[in-house]
Amino acid sequence: MQITKIKTYPTRIGNSAQLLVKVETSKGTYGWGASGLTSREHAVIGAIRHFENFLIGQDPRRIGAIWQELYRGQYFEGGRVLTAAISAIDIALHDIKAKSLNIPVYELLGGRQRDFVDCFASIKFRDAEQAIERCKTTLDAGWNALRLTHFDDQATGDDALTFEPRESVDHIANCFTTLREAIGSRPVVGFDYHHRLSIPETVSFLQRMPEGTLDFLEEPIRDENPEAYKTLRSMTTVPFAIGEEFASKWQFRPFIEEGLTQFARIDVCNLGGLTESMKVAAMAETHYIDLMPHNPLGPICTAASIHLAAASPNFAYLEEIHTPVDNPGLCDERFYPVQPELEGARYPVSETPGLGVEVDEAEVEKAEFSLLEVPHFRRKDGSFTNW
Repeated sequence: MQITKIKTYPTRIGNSAQLLVKVETSKGTYGWGASGLTSREHAVIGAIRHFENFLIGQDPRRIGAIWQELYRGQYFEGGRVLTAAISAIDIALHDIKAKSLNIPVYELLGGRQRDFVDCFASIKFRDAEQAIERCKTTLDAGWNALRLTHFDDQATGDDALTFEPRESVDHIANCFTTLREAIGSRPVVGFDYHHRLSIPETVSFLQRMPEGTLDFLEEPIRDENPEAYKTLRSMTTVPFAIGEEFASKWQFRPFIEEGLTQFARIDVCNLGGLTESMKVAAMAETHYIDLMPHNPLGPICTAASIHLAAASPNFAYLEEIHTPVDNPGLCDERFYPVQPELEGARYPVSETPGLGVEVDEAEVEKAEFSLLEVPHFRRKDGSFTNW
């Protein structure tokens, strides 16, 4: 079996862009993958075109060897764009190999360790009233883990793109204090600050809430410098969930080895595919850190994350953005006629060979695509800040 062609499909599905990658082989078996570097699709496609020059003719079943060549073959190893491209190809190669053996992908990763994969519901909220309403609706539907993000759906113009940390810290802390009083102590509740705070702002935020209000805080500060998280970790006992931006096991290493994160937010479509994700999962296991995979895309990312979770003993929750209170349309069945099906608040681990996803290539080919740029936030003084 040899790789004969690699196709790339930048596509707008629902409210987001998705870059789908199809790897075809001489035996007719094909695999699908996806890149997680949303809003930089053309850059990733460029990397894949470079890779294609030496991938054509190779045996797609030699996944580990191909991964090494993709990562190290240009001498300047890795980088976010390259690993997003590697991720898509690596996932597709796992799909091919599993299909050729008539087994689900998780069998290539050591076999199934669980029958279903629990999810947390990703919930957007404007204020305490909306947070309570949306969380109660979700809890009533059978979910027991919630991860909230702040989104002011009534803001317009410059206000919609303005983030002032001190104002946010006060508002969000009050919202969560009120929310926890309303829903009780049993549900798991986390919040994603999306790298928007400094160390003192994060500490101030956490000090404004009673102990036990949050079960985890996701990425409150930027993560380029692990020493900053070491400082922050020494100032609070709230568990952190970090890693969705990481593009290698080496980036994860200090956060795992030094106990800077308590949940590993692996993004299988950015980290380097299933090959790299399994290595990070094993590293995390040695420090009793559970996986909480980042899953903001469509069914390919979801399916790959399910296989990762199924084969890993140290797993907590999979992110799910399609919830009882939100449907961004990223799993449109016109494009994905076969895909993982959510049952309540969890995905059953399927025995379908391969990833368990089929793409309607004709629909994808005719779908529109336009470049999507994530919001660019500024503070009131005009300076740039993280979205």
